[in-house]
Amino acid sequence: MVELMKKILTIILLGCAAYAAPALAQVKQTRDQMLFYTAQWKGERFADGRPKVSDDLLKRVLDVSIEDLWDYLRGKGFNAQFDTGFQMLHPEKPFAGRALTAQYMPARTDMTDAIAAEGRREGRVSGNNSWPINELQVGDMYVADGFGKIVEGTLIGSNLGSGIAAHSKTGFVFDAGIRDAAENRELPDFNGLYRAYDPSAWKDMTLTSINAPIRIGRAAVLPGDLVYASREGVIFIPAYLAEDAVAHAEFINLQDAFNFELNRRGSNGGEFEGGWTPAKYDALVAWINANPARLKMSRAEFDTILREHRGRG
Repeated sequence: MVELMKKILTIILLGCAAYAAPALAQVKQTRDQMLFYTAQWKGERFADGRPKVSDDLLKRVLDVSIEDLWDYLRGKGFNAQFDTGFQMLHPEKPFAGRALTAQYMPARTDMTDAIAAEGRREGRVSGNNSWPINELQVGDMYVADGFGKIVEGTLIGSNLGSGIAAHSKTGFVFDAGIRDAAENRELPDFNGLYRAYDPSAWKDMTLTSINAPIRIGRAAVLPGDLVYASREGVIFIPAYLAEDAVAHAEFINLQDAFNFELNRRGSNGGEFEGGWTPAKYDALVAWINANPARLKMSRAEFDTILREHRGRG
């Protein structure tokens, strides 16, 4: 009986010790957490679970408009995917990438002590504003919610900027400030949206999550979203809709290009932007057949979207 009681007590103590042990991976989201939030994505994933939209889409999205992507997403019930009001390192160069998200909050000692301890257990170095940069892969976009802080809210200077450029070859979108803007502009393969420049260093704020859902202004962002940034603003496209969204936007591009040509010829009558009758769709198809290089999507995708548009008439 005594031995049995000792065994029971040992099991209880071991259970209590396990319960009291510090939980790991509180900052960086686990693979299961990312699968939970991105369950509708059925394609390739990074090892950590983040959706990996194709390199082809990262290129194709640069040739469509934010308006057409926005219209498509609104039609799917996504009403919080765009934000504006940023400064841009290279306003003449739109850029795109796969979202790697980070959230920052005002610092408080008990929280920062716990996060620092986790960083030591995981072998992380330097300030925690460098931790997300170490997670970046080529083609990623570092997207950070810095709660709009600019003075002492500068998430990067030129050294961390060079780290982003080296890891991602892409850039960043920050709801926060940056410093060393002039030096960051000199970095190759690098662009970024940010709220404002300030010469101060970041202070009294801390990283709280990597690859969790975040908010950028009025937009909701999930890890793996296809991010398209330009001088007009930024749009976040759910990974599982990215290919369809880009193809639909490309179809609108084709309609517009054909319509502009008809307007130049004076062949559109008073229908400068519409009038999509069956005969006009037939003329569009003939124009595509004569100009096949204009198709960025597959012919099968074009035919599918064409049937959708014909059906609306």
